[in-house]
Amino acid sequence: MSVGTVAIAVIDNTNIPVGDVYELGIACSVFGTPQPDLADSWYDVRLCATQPEAPGRGFGFALTTPYSLADLADADTVIVPSVPDAVVDENSPLPEELIDALRTAAKRGARMVSLCNGAFALAEAGLLNGRRATAHWMHTATLKRRFPEVEVDDSVLYVDDGDVLTSAGLSAGLDLCLHLVRQDLGAHVANQLARRMVVPAHRPGGQSQFIDLTVPVSDDDSLSPVLQWATENLDQPLTVDDLAKRAGMSPRTFFRRLQSVTGTTPLQWLLNQRLSRAQSLLESTDLPIEKISEFSGLGTSTNLRRHFNIHIGVSPSDYRRAFPCRTTVKSGRG
Repeated sequence: MSVGTVAIAVIDNTNIPVGDVYELGIACSVFGTPQPDLADSWYDVRLCATQPEAPGRGFGFALTTPYSLADLADADTVIVPSVPDAVVDENSPLPEELIDALRTAAKRGARMVSLCNGAFALAEAGLLNGRRATAHWMHTATLKRRFPEVEVDDSVLYVDDGDVLTSAGLSAGLDLCLHLVRQDLGAHVANQLARRMVVPAHRPGGQSQFIDLTVPVSDDDSLSPVLQWATENLDQPLTVDDLAKRAGMSPRTFFRRLQSVTGTTPLQWLLNQRLSRAQSLLESTDLPIEKISEFSGLGTSTNLRRHFNIHIGVSPSDYRRAFPCRTTVKSGRG
């Protein structure tokens, strides 16, 4: 079975610059590798290229595929991982076939996604008009100037505007792809997939894509043990002072270091981890809401419901119905 068709646009498959391989590889890795032990269904991935059977040229990579850009129009999810540098730097035109296919797919109700400077393609197709969107911070000023109808946010990792989603560059594209898996298959699957890829399970889109360069970053790995410990003890009352003491830092230093690494405050990071734990427990166990509140460290069921409605957009019960549990857990930590 397939979760749906994911069509990835490869605008010039005869000469893919080395720098553009990363975003393309992210999309292929996340959606193109089935995980049968995590989910019965996975994605049907199609690489849709300008010249499907054309030989390679230039000094970049080349690929062949049975799908053309026109095949984007029939997909359930369309991803534009990047556009050629000349599109951004010199305002070179994009293939009309690409623009037509993007508009057709959007009109059909497809989920439209861009990574990094792929937002320029969605903007050129008019799909970002009146919407909030982002791209790599190095390109957002150009995006704002060229497409004034777009509400460009140059600080966030990614923007989920319903059926149109955009991300900043490089690793933020991976955050967005995992966010899509979380939407489709649930937090448990997304978290396990992130673990296999050795990346953070969940960096919310609202985190900053900027790093505070006034804070030393050479010892960033020193936070890993305390953050791992915190995720294993979410059912305990944890404070910034507790985490700072365990990290061997003053609360002020710990606050600044964590914010520089994660782009968020310690309390917001803890809340994100607690919500992620609650999502996993709702998906994978039949524990009552009260126990899930306890094991995730959110306290009462009322508090869990409040945070779910604010941050997830649905009640815990509705969330559980969307992801029927696979196992039965009667007691113990989640």
